[in-house]
Amino acid sequence: MDLHRAILAVAISFLILFGYQYFFVKPALEEQSKAVQEQVVEAGQSADAQVSAASTSTDTTLPTVAVDSEARDITIDTPLYTAVVDEQGGGFKSFALKQYRTDIDPQSGPMQLIVTDNPAYSAGVFTLDNGNGVIPTFRANMEKLTLKTPGESKTLVMKATMPGNIRLVRTLVFHADTYLINDSYVVENAGDAVQQISPAISMVNRPFSHSNVNSRYQFSGPTAFHNGELIQTKIKKLQDGPLTLPGGITWTGYVDHYFMTTIIPRQGDLSSVSLLKNDDRVRTLLSHGLSTLNGQEKKEFGYDLYLGPKKLDVLKQAGDQLDAAVNFGWFDMLAKPMLWLLNFFHDYLKNYGVAIILVTVIIKAVFWPITQRGMKSMKNMQKLQPKMAKLREKYKDDPAKMNQEMMAMYKTYKVNPLGGCLPMFIQIPFFFALYRVLMASIELRHAPFMLWINDLSAPDRLWIGVDIPYLHGIPVLTLLMGASMYLQQKMTPTTADPTQAKIMQFLPVIFTVMFLNFASGLVLYWFVNNLLSILQQQLINRENKA
Repeated sequence: MDLHRAILAVAISFLILFGYQYFFVKPALEEQSKAVQEQVVEAGQSADAQVSAASTSTDTTLPTVAVDSEARDITIDTPLYTAVVDEQGGGFKSFALKQYRTDIDPQSGPMQLIVTDNPAYSAGVFTLDNGNGVIPTFRANMEKLTLKTPGESKTLVMKATMPGNIRLVRTLVFHADTYLINDSYVVENAGDAVQQISPAISMVNRPFSHSNVNSRYQFSGPTAFHNGELIQTKIKKLQDGPLTLPGGITWTGYVDHYFMTTIIPRQGDLSSVSLLKNDDRVRTLLSHGLSTLNGQEKKEFGYDLYLGPKKLDVLKQAGDQLDAAVNFGWFDMLAKPMLWLLNFFHDYLKNYGVAIILVTVIIKAVFWPITQRGMKSMKNMQKLQPKMAKLREKYKDDPAKMNQEMMAMYKTYKVNPLGGCLPMFIQIPFFFALYRVLMASIELRHAPFMLWINDLSAPDRLWIGVDIPYLHGIPVLTLLMGASMYLQQKMTPTTADPTQAKIMQFLPVIFTVMFLNFASGLVLYWFVNNLLSILQQQLINRENKA
């Protein structure tokens, strides 16, 4: 039984730290990718033939166009961002977020979501040939648009003439206090001949350029909210060719763990999305299929664009179910209340490190009675150690009889041999939930705590002026966490034999190594939790001595 419990403890430890990534995150992403592929097959079988013809292609290259030297750059400046719209194509060639930096370095500059000199690769390019390379060249009614006052909105009007005597009028509405941009088009056939059009709007993205060692644990790639389900497609799945999602598109775009650029169609049920990879770029093409435009006829197409942070309260305010992008997986129901609690404390204390400490205290307080019973059970098990040793010696040649006698002894002394493990099992979902929050929430990005910890989303490092290989600095908080875990282990009663006890002593070392590159916010949580567990164990030890 002792050996089983020792193995169980080690297994749970590894499950918490690395098993989560392998057993939870990876299957979830693979399942979502499989769902995308199944919907691609469904699209080929049931989607309208015209939509399929217009929105699927075996070509795996993105269109390029010759740069029009006469096209101007239109600058939009708001309290939240500075954007540049290219008159050729009408897309955003630059989009810099003022409230977020590229790196922790204050001189690193604002976070750029879009950077390109190719008009076809801009974000929000509207075409009438389903994105095959014929892009309009607009003429805007102004070269610069500035918003300063909260609640203020301003409009940019852009006009173009397309082949076939088609006139295109684009209206962009920018707002001072939101990342949402209203984007609408009026397509007019100014001639008498019937014209065929295939309206589509595209967004070409590269992985967002910002540094974070934990980003490899998080999803980054094309994402859509399709028929009420969040569909995340791994970029490597696009290497075999384009993928298509038919109809039911609420929004689509490119999402990573901190930022997102998305298109929200106002005619969602009439749209399909095709994804195409070329080099390190991914194009999201939102298509409306083939359409007939009679002489002198007009048709309207409308979208909302969101280019900004993946912050839950901001996305909820934006609407259109954009908040579905903040997805903590299986533990979403636990993680989002924890995120709310972190933000609640931060609103008053202005420090996410202190907020993490308070959330840790609250979680510990909730589980205090359960943990108390578990620790007492372990203490009682320790008292039975001499009796257990005698039973092992007496029935060493008859394991079945030994287990039977031990069960009888547990019943006599009213001791649960698994009582010490139960609190750990119960707390695992809460650990996973907080783990996801601390690893993926933009709130902790570049959020300082105190002293050398200036980014709770990054590993803990104290720079000493010397570049230490691999570490680059001293992981002070991580070492303190390991020391607290060692002290907690020394104080915790154990029924393991000496050999097993020595093996268990290596757990703090293993945990310390594992935590070296984890977000310092997560290390802070674990450290504070250890300190509270030490306090609780000390109180129990005093109670037993009294």
